[in-house]
Amino acid sequence: MKKTIIAVFILLFSLQSCKENKKDTAVTKKEITDLSIYNLPSKWTTQNGNDIELKSLRGNVLVMVMIYTSCKAACPRLVADMRDIEAKLNKNTKKNVKLILVSIDPKTDTPERLKTFAIANKMNQEPWLFLRSSEENTREFAAVLAVNYKQISPVDFSHSNIISVFNPEGELVFQQEGLGVNNEKTIETINKEAEKI
Repeated sequence: MKKTIIAVFILLFSLQSCKENKKDTAVTKKEITDLSIYNLPSKWTTQNGNDIELKSLRGNVLVMVMIYTSCKAACPRLVADMRDIEAKLNKNTKKNVKLILVSIDPKTDTPERLKTFAIANKMNQEPWLFLRSSEENTREFAAVLAVNYKQISPVDFSHSNIISVFNPEGELVFQQEGLGVNNEKTIETINKEAEKI
């Protein structure tokens, strides 16, 4: 009798595992829409020196801002805004969110420099991620985010102050513009998208 009960439990567990695997496969096989940033073929390097493609982030809510580490004006405020967003996220949804800072100055912002910046700002752990790429890829990505930037001196850039939220399929769902603005709608959007995962 005991052997029969154990056999039934093993069979049920196996069937449940198969069912969950089929569900996972269905999610990953969903087609990427034309509006998704996961269509971009660009390669990026993290603060830890790892090369990635944006599509490797699929399945997470992405909260992105474009900055440069030597900025003394708007960027520290944007970093503070990102930290404020992190602090206000629901704990149960935060595990499905990536907070990403993309450099607009890839010549200066090497992976080592990004790592130093991340450590100095206590942002060198999940859910934080710093990215850099070629100037061409950076320009293309900025255009997707509607972020304008221009080098105005060898060490300074003029740039838009926009925080963008992408759903797990890489589609832009919300943008917050400005510095130190009310971020209630941003938080609400991130939590709502993360709860769907």
